[in-house]
Amino acid sequence: MQVTREDRMRCGVHLNEEETRVVIVDQRELPNRYVESELETRDDLVYAIRTLAVRGAPAIGICAGYGMYVLARNSADDLLHSCGRPIRETEARKKFFERLRSDGGALTGARPTAVNLGWAVRRMRAAADAHRSEPLDAIVEALRREAIAIHDEDIEMCCRIAEYGLSLVKPGDGILTHCNAGPLATSKYGTALGPILLGKERGIDFRVFADETRPLLQGARLTAWELREAGVDVTLICDNMASLVMKSGRINACFVGCDRIAANGDFANKIGTSGVAVLAKYYDIPFYTLGPASTVDMDCPTGAAIQIEERDPEEIRSMWYREPMAPEGVKCFNPAFDVTDHELLTAIVTDRGIVYPPFDVNLKKLFG
Repeated sequence: MQVTREDRMRCGVHLNEEETRVVIVDQRELPNRYVESELETRDDLVYAIRTLAVRGAPAIGICAGYGMYVLARNSADDLLHSCGRPIRETEARKKFFERLRSDGGALTGARPTAVNLGWAVRRMRAAADAHRSEPLDAIVEALRREAIAIHDEDIEMCCRIAEYGLSLVKPGDGILTHCNAGPLATSKYGTALGPILLGKERGIDFRVFADETRPLLQGARLTAWELREAGVDVTLICDNMASLVMKSGRINACFVGCDRIAANGDFANKIGTSGVAVLAKYYDIPFYTLGPASTVDMDCPTGAAIQIEERDPEEIRSMWYREPMAPEGVKCFNPAFDVTDHELLTAIVTDRGIVYPPFDVNLKKLFG
C-alpha cells in the first residue's frame, strides 16, 4: 500500500508540520479531553513514554524513531553553531554520535519491557552509523527517512494484521479484549482491534466486550472510546467480570495485544492478560495475541527472561479516587505486565502470517 503524509498525521504519533517536534495524542487525558502534546527535548520524550502519555508497543517504537530524529536534528544545529561559532565537522560528528548514543539509552530505559522501544532506537542508530562519514545534515536526513519508514511500515503491518485476524472470526461474533491495542497504541487500525475496525469498514459487525484493565483503565478510557468513535457495538466490563461473560456464551474469541513475544511463544502484555488466557482455556474459547514482527524477540528464549516493570503504588491506592481507597501505608504490588504461557495461546497473529503451535518451531521458521 502507498502510505501518505495524511495517513501518518491521522495516527496518535506523528511529526509536526515543521518536523521539529513529535506530536502525540496524550492518552492520559482520554476519554474526557482530546489533547495533543508536542515533544521536543529528551526529557519531554522520556517523561511522555514513562508516564504513558504515549503507550502501546508499536506507538512507543514510532515515538522513539521520531524522537531520535528530532533530538539528532536539534543536536546537529547546536553543534555546528556552538556558542555562536562554527566548530570542525569531525569534532561535531564525534559529539553528535555521543549524544545520539546517550539519547538512545535514555529512551530505551523509559519502558524496558516494550521490545519495540529498544528495537526502534537500535534501528535509528544503525541508520546513523551507515552514514557516519557523511556531513551531519546528511546523517540527520537519513534519520528522518528511517523514522518515517518505521511509521509507514507499522501502518502497513497493522493493515496486514487486521486482514489475518479478520479471517479468524465471523460476523456477529463476541470478542473480548484486554487493555488497548487500537490505533492510539499503534497506527491505522491497531493490532488487537484491527480485525474489528477493518470488519466495521467492510460492514461486518462484532459485539465487543472490553475489560476495563485495572489499574490504569486503558480498556475503559481508550478501547471503549476508540470503538465507540468507530461505531462498534462495545460493552465495557470490569476485569473480574470476564469469567461470567465467557461462561454465559457471549464470547467467541479473545483478541489481545503484546509488548514482547519470546522465541517459544510466551508473551508479555498488560497485567491481567494471563488471567484472561487461563479463563479462555477453561471455557474452550480461542485466545489470540496480535502484534507486528518487531514485537517478536527471537533473542528472548522464554517469558522468564522478560523484565517486568513495576509502577508507582499510587496507581492502585489513589490515582482515580477523590481520596485514597486503601489504608495509609499499606504495601502495594503494581507490575505493569504479566507473561502469558504459550500453552494458553491458540495462535499468534503477525503481519507475516498466523503462527500456530508448536510456537518454538514455527516462530523460528517465520522469524529466524
